[in-house]
Amino acid sequence: MPAPQPAAARSALPAPVFVDVGEADGARVATYVLEPTDGTSAGDVVLCHGTPWSARVWAPVARALSRDHRVFLWDMPGYGASPKDLACPVDLVAQRQRLAALLRHWSLDRPHVVAHDIGGAVALGAHLLQDVEVASLFLLDIVTLDPWGSPFFRLVAENEPVFAAVPGPLHAALVREYIAGAANHHLPDDAVEALAQPWLDEAGQAAFYRQIAQLSPTHTAPIADLLDQVRCPVRIGWGVADPWIPFEQAARLATALPGDPEVVAFAGRGHLTPLEDADAVGQAVRQWLDAGR
Repeated sequence: MPAPQPAAARSALPAPVFVDVGEADGARVATYVLEPTDGTSAGDVVLCHGTPWSARVWAPVARALSRDHRVFLWDMPGYGASPKDLACPVDLVAQRQRLAALLRHWSLDRPHVVAHDIGGAVALGAHLLQDVEVASLFLLDIVTLDPWGSPFFRLVAENEPVFAAVPGPLHAALVREYIAGAANHHLPDDAVEALAQPWLDEAGQAAFYRQIAQLSPTHTAPIADLLDQVRCPVRIGWGVADPWIPFEQAARLATALPGDPEVVAFAGRGHLTPLEDADAVGQAVRQWLDAGR
């Protein structure tokens, strides 16, 4: 039996392909496409990450799904391998507009969309406010309903210049602790390091605090008000031990959406379920995709 891969290896992706999607702001997006080796596909799946992550958070799930689906991933501008241009807005309105543009670039007709954290607000915003049609939504520990944002998140938003100026080693320790805490300190060190790495140089430090400062409940409120107008089947997944967005929000979200969507509870898991239990998340997503055929 082969030795298990290190967590960082499981979160590896192919080299990104950069796409220009910002008609107004010139944003460039790092994108990744994984396809079945035999060239046949049961459908298209788009995976949307949250903050402060990148597409790497989805890599183990994406590799499993790509055995029989075409899988599309992207690093939102300001995250991962995408440029961290200070002049490029990273708020939720800009990101949902970019997702809509990226789907047009990929020529995807009603893909399935799987979204985590603020990726849920981006995907729902693209669907409800940018008229993007999708085959289904799988929403995992998403940011949409109030309240959201930890006390640390709010503190940074109110004091961005102070945090952006802290010494590099202190910033690096803070980022690693912040990421590890999302999973209740259950992630291997190499996985934490892989997720932290894009934020650790000078540009990454500024970008880390800038993206927090630009994320606002004023941009999720219009989405929350329109949840009853979602036009596709939805499944919800949530880590029961999520320390950032309590599990009770899953039931509230299900009530707000049409069709009485099922909630999949990941027992003992925190906010980073795609990495904490990639096998369980992949199985839940695959079951959802199979049910929609």
